[in-house]
This record gives sequence, structure tokens and C-alpha cells, in this order.
Amino acid sequence: MANENPSRSLSSRRSDVGGKTTIADSVVAIIAGIATREVDGVHTMGGGASRAVGAVRDTMSRSTDFTRGVKVEVGEKQAAIDLDVVVLYGTEIADAAAQIRSHVANAVERMTGLEVVEININVRDVYVPGEENDEEEESRVR
Repeated sequence: MANENPSRSLSSRRSDVGGKTTIADSVVAIIAGIATREVDGVHTMGGGASRAVGAVRDTMSRSTDFTRGVKVEVGEKQAAIDLDVVVLYGTEIADAAAQIRSHVANAVERMTGLEVVEININVRDVYVPGEENDEEEESRVR
């Protein structure tokens, strides 16, 4: 007599069981935030004040807030996403925005099954490497 394996592959699971799946806004925001950061040319996310507060919070909690710079609206079948980004100097912003839209939409749709109907991208700043270190060295107040 053969033993039946109680764990089955996903493809052999029942699909006729009813129920409702609800995906929280925060889940979509985390997916969108991570996917945005994966695109070349994106330095960080959020506006100036939210980046400063987030940096302090990240240092204190030793974790990263993947939702910083991300706002979402999630319905039953669709999602709309707003992103605040800081790009690296030299990045072709129009190309980066297209890549962000594509990458974020694919990630959210693949992971949640929601249709992404809109992604608004606000480029808040341009990061110039070495800029922050130069400011600290030239400070007149000690």
C-alpha cells in the first residue's frame, strides 16, 4: 500500500473552494516600493522631509521602510500607485520612469493579481554622488 503524501504541489490543489481574498494597501505599497528601488537610476524614495524622518527612523529601528515615497489606492480588482523618487544624476528620467512603471506594474500584478491602472511618478530630487559629504565638510558651525 502506497503512502499518500499529504503535501501536494500547487498545481494539484483544489480550485473549487470559494472565499474572498483581500489585499491590504500596505502590501501593495511594499511591493511597489521594493520594485521601484530595483530600477537602475533610482537613488532613494520620498520627498526631502520624509527622507530625513525616514533615515532617522531606519537608523533607530535598523530596518528599511519600503513604503516611504509610496501611496496606493487599492480596490477589489485594481490598484493605483503614486511614487516619489530621487534619481541619480545622469539618469535619463523619461526612460527611468518608463522602466519604473513597467517593473512596478509587473511585480504588483504578478504577486497580487490586481490590475495596475495608473502609476504616477514624482521626481523629487536628483542625487549627485559626493554632494552630502561636501556639505558636511564645508559646514561653518561646529
